[in-house]
Amino acid sequence: MTARPSRDLAATREALSAWLERRLEGASDLSVSELSAPGATGFSNQTLFFDLGYARGEARIEESLVLRIQSTENQVFPDYDLDKQTRTMRLLEKTEVPVPRVLWYEPDASVLGAPFYVMGRIDGKIPTDNPPYHVAGWLTEAPEVERERLWWSGVEALAAIHRLDWRAVGFGFLEDPGDGRSPLAIQLDQYRRYFEWAARGRRHPTCENALAWLQRNAPTGEPIVLQWGDARIGNMIFQDGRCAAVLDWEMVTIGSPEADLAWFLFLDAHHSQGVNVPRLAGFPSREATLARYTELTGHLPRHLPYYQAFAAFRFSVIMMRVAQQFVALGLLPENSDFETNNIPSRM
Repeated sequence: MTARPSRDLAATREALSAWLERRLEGASDLSVSELSAPGATGFSNQTLFFDLGYARGEARIEESLVLRIQSTENQVFPDYDLDKQTRTMRLLEKTEVPVPRVLWYEPDASVLGAPFYVMGRIDGKIPTDNPPYHVAGWLTEAPEVERERLWWSGVEALAAIHRLDWRAVGFGFLEDPGDGRSPLAIQLDQYRRYFEWAARGRRHPTCENALAWLQRNAPTGEPIVLQWGDARIGNMIFQDGRCAAVLDWEMVTIGSPEADLAWFLFLDAHHSQGVNVPRLAGFPSREATLARYTELTGHLPRHLPYYQAFAAFRFSVIMMRVAQQFVALGLLPENSDFETNNIPSRM
């Protein structure tokens, strides 16, 4: 999914340069290249690439960086916490989970019009969402052995997240504030409120029925891990089929590992079954994936059908907001039924 940037990139570069001058005390001869957007950028934030150069003493420092600015128009999520994302990545830098290095976080919206952060840029390839990577893009041209290696590396990165001693690493700030509810109960309530906010009073029978079923059938007594939230290979950077970085922590929380695993599998199915194309040859099967995940984590999934229904519901709610943005951007007519008739809602 892509968004049309409405930002004045020249003015943003000028403001960013002045901000960096203040941040880099003692630096001289600072230069910021023109800002450029990747081929696809999300709705919840805007991603821009730039090169930074400056002198410090006798040394000249050159870095390729990424600027992520929180969206201020037609937000996908009712609540958005950029500070939580940067805090998460900084904590993960000390672990085996590969993440980009966060250099700076700026909560003051007066600088660029919204909070933002700057992180290191990691070279590599990302499986495409648009078009889905099972349909077109570089993965369709990759050797089968590379596809297999990429998938297993993605599963290994997911398992590494779930193996973390999340309290010891410092993720206690994600815990229940004290009302005694389980992480799943909290998430169900959050997505109920999200659904009501996104629906804007309109009916969505599929989501309404799905939510009622999820509330009635919620499992209990599950292990609690750090949940990535948006677990999928489309949020990973790969180098020669190996995961070099795990991206996009806007949905991070704690809860059952099966929520991430189900999302990981559902998004892959969305990009194949959902668009009526077979999975690319070389991608390991669902059964092999579950066996490998269990081997890596010691956790045997017991409630995966439930969490795949939860994944479909969550993505359907997100697509409601995306549909509204498409209409606002003129990409869909106002009478479009895409809010209620899209791939995840049909799945």
